[in-house]
Amino acid sequence: MNTPPAVRQWYAAAVCAALIAFAASPVSGQTWPIAPIRMVVPFAPGSTTDTVGRVIAAPLSASLGTPVVIDNRPGAGANLGAEIAARANPDGHTLLLANISHATSASLYAKLGYDFVRDFAPVTMLGSGAYFLVVHPSLPAKSLGDLVALARSKPTVLNIGSAGAGSYLWVENLQSLAGVKMTHVVYKGTPQVAAAVLSGEISAGAVATVVALPQVKAGRLRGLVVSSPQRSVMAPDTPTVTEAGFRGLEANVWYGLLVPAAVPREVINRLHAESVKALKLPDVRERFDSMDVRPVGSPPEQFGVFIREDIARWAKIVKQSGAKAE
Repeated sequence: MNTPPAVRQWYAAAVCAALIAFAASPVSGQTWPIAPIRMVVPFAPGSTTDTVGRVIAAPLSASLGTPVVIDNRPGAGANLGAEIAARANPDGHTLLLANISHATSASLYAKLGYDFVRDFAPVTMLGSGAYFLVVHPSLPAKSLGDLVALARSKPTVLNIGSAGAGSYLWVENLQSLAGVKMTHVVYKGTPQVAAAVLSGEISAGAVATVVALPQVKAGRLRGLVVSSPQRSVMAPDTPTVTEAGFRGLEANVWYGLLVPAAVPREVINRLHAESVKALKLPDVRERFDSMDVRPVGSPPEQFGVFIREDIARWAKIVKQSGAKAE
């Protein structure tokens, strides 16, 4: 049977279009990875997010057969690194190690150079932790209630530090719920916040447990509360914010991997599978435990739902507290 010319022309055009699309495709699941993988970490070296990235990068490098290189890009409340990752080639060779700061930024900042939901595809939540509120030992505050009372008696006199949009908004939420006003100082990473409290540059700070605990145990810092709903395994004597009488101040500090939105699904599936394998390794779990981070490894769809819900939750807090960042 002779094929009509019109059908032959349509078929030829379809084949050409398919070949062009295939040639334009940056990578497929079967060929990926074909180069070193860059993991953009929007926080300073030494921060908990940075450490989470380095702990997971080693086993990923081994299982994927290519180096996973950490690219620290702190700044703008963790949004500088996110914008860089959002604009990267969607070939699966650029990852974003995001955290709670990126969910809060969606409503905290009037303008962002990226959309956290539209511009990224979730891979997995790696783990979840908490903020640890610490003060300088010279400060006459042995509880969160004491700190609030002191702040009420000296409006704007006390300084409190944070790093990243997540801890920034958590501190703003604290002030809103407690009805106090402290001078809020923002740093590039939690190590810098802890150092500022240690030196007396600021009175208090929201930092990661792993950063604060050695100084707390040495008596150089005093821990008041943790932000998680449950007590920290590393600091079991420190009450939660709910136990301290501040319901509504709870915050799980999460860490997760995302890729630019157009990365092929098979690449995302491979990344998720290898990440889950890495999280089950004894040495990885030990390192996570030492940082007070609970391993998770959620599927991409579940992580995506969580992100959207977390964005909505923090948007309400931004509206209630009146917090904003420029």
